[in-house]
Amino acid sequence: MSQIPEELYYTKEHEWMRVEGDEIVIGITDHAQDALTDIVYIELPGDGDSFEDMGEFAIVESVKSASPIFAPLAGTITAVNDALEDEPELMNQDPYGAGWIVRMKLENPDAITGMMSAADYKAEIGE
Repeated sequence: MSQIPEELYYTKEHEWMRVEGDEIVIGITDHAQDALTDIVYIELPGDGDSFEDMGEFAIVESVKSASPIFAPLAGTITAVNDALEDEPELMNQDPYGAGWIVRMKLENPDAITGMMSAADYKAEIGE
């Protein structure tokens, strides 16, 4: 069974979002990192880059495949987890902590309430 923290929001594309003040932190779920297996590389966006809803902002490569990561909501990147450049395996080891990918300021902060809850995500992945 995957770890699915109750306080986070989720997408069908297996990203999680944590609200911190007027920003969100985005990463991939425990379920996603497990499916990818060993993550060996991530192509990160730039600080200040803007994305529309579901805009591709990163690519995660594992020993198994390469997978795009999507911005769940429109906004601007305010911070990038540069540690992932040297240690992409942090996404496997600690997907909800040290393995976060970006911080983003949303164009419409209220839009987060339309994302999936932990219960919704559990149902989505059949757990």
